[in-house]
Amino acid sequence: MKSDTTLSSVLSSQAAPLRPAQARRLHLAAQGLLRPLGRRPRPADVVAAVERMRLLQIDSIHVVARSPYLVLHARLGDYDGTWLDQALAQGRIAECWAHEACFVPAADLPSHRAWRERGAHWAHRHAARMHREHRVEMDGLLERIRAQGAVRAADFPRTDRGASGWWEWKPEKRWLEAWFALGELMVPRRERFQRVYDLAERVLTTLDPPFVPSTLDTPALRRRFILDSVRALGITQARWIADYYRLKPGVGDAELAPLVAAGELLAVPVQGWNAPGYVHPEHGALLDKARTGQLRASHTALLSPFDPLVWDRARAQAMFDFEYAIECYTPAPKRRYGYYVLPILHRGDLVGRLDAKAHRTEGVFEIKALFLEPGRKVTPRLVTDVGDAIARTARWHGTPAIRLMRSEPAAFGRALRVHWKASGAGG
Repeated sequence: MKSDTTLSSVLSSQAAPLRPAQARRLHLAAQGLLRPLGRRPRPADVVAAVERMRLLQIDSIHVVARSPYLVLHARLGDYDGTWLDQALAQGRIAECWAHEACFVPAADLPSHRAWRERGAHWAHRHAARMHREHRVEMDGLLERIRAQGAVRAADFPRTDRGASGWWEWKPEKRWLEAWFALGELMVPRRERFQRVYDLAERVLTTLDPPFVPSTLDTPALRRRFILDSVRALGITQARWIADYYRLKPGVGDAELAPLVAAGELLAVPVQGWNAPGYVHPEHGALLDKARTGQLRASHTALLSPFDPLVWDRARAQAMFDFEYAIECYTPAPKRRYGYYVLPILHRGDLVGRLDAKAHRTEGVFEIKALFLEPGRKVTPRLVTDVGDAIARTARWHGTPAIRLMRSEPAAFGRALRVHWKASGAGG
């Protein structure tokens, strides 16, 4: 007799295909973006959100709120950004290389460190090469930290006046980052978002739950990351899985077939997909609700360019018919929409985007340009929901006055200005 999980897998593969909208709602539910939180956020919600996503990408661009804070705001609403800093200092989350440099749940760190020790991440390989080329200097830096305690890159003055950017980091900053990638240094806390580096052996003793080294071999770790990726995504095609943790080589249906057969994944057909969708068994109840129309999308939010929902261009295109690229690293003449462009999530769809800049001293949230997706109708609900989402983000950011410079279509901008004036949000 088949086990319950295996039977569920068989039944899922034989059931009627999910409609694309149902698949999107399952995806949003798993990511915490289907409905608003519905209550005042609490510090524990920050850790819970990271655990749900499995990782929270770090990026230091500060045109609006820095990306990790903005990702959490889309899910939690008006929360206190210091809660993320506190979670790191308390050892509830940790920093490591995952998708990119990320916050991850402290409970997941053993797997990430074991993966790094096997040289499976590109950052580790790059750092190992740097150590071979700068062994004396890097070893001396590590001994200084061992003897004198934690440091910041800012503790080392520059000897040149090079241009800004990671490619012009001073040597000590590059060496600190290399030791971080190699796992000898960790980040116990941040000060004004600057990393504080200390010996991993000291930081690991502060984690909650306590750190216990992983004994999984490389194939078992890869399987763990595959399953965690599927769980975080809610529903996914095989070709989108590897990107979540930057797994090499890519993941294909053949690799997932044994996991389906063992009941560790559910294979779910989706209308319009030329490949199966995969769902983690923990989301079986959500899958049933999606099929029966019980998952209703009611959330509207501005997303970070580095939100897990949109960072994979192929996935965003297939799931939401939304073509998106992170243009802040694109030369200005080649940008299509702007420098720091925030996708707009509205009740289960990505309906547009806006290029924003927060003027903190003036208290102004500037929208340089706002674009609705082609064919999107300007309805009263769209105006109210998007207008309120922009106003919430602006207030939370400490820039409550909204300045909208350009909108396509122009009628949407006019309607938003009327709405903000009526609601007292400014504009």
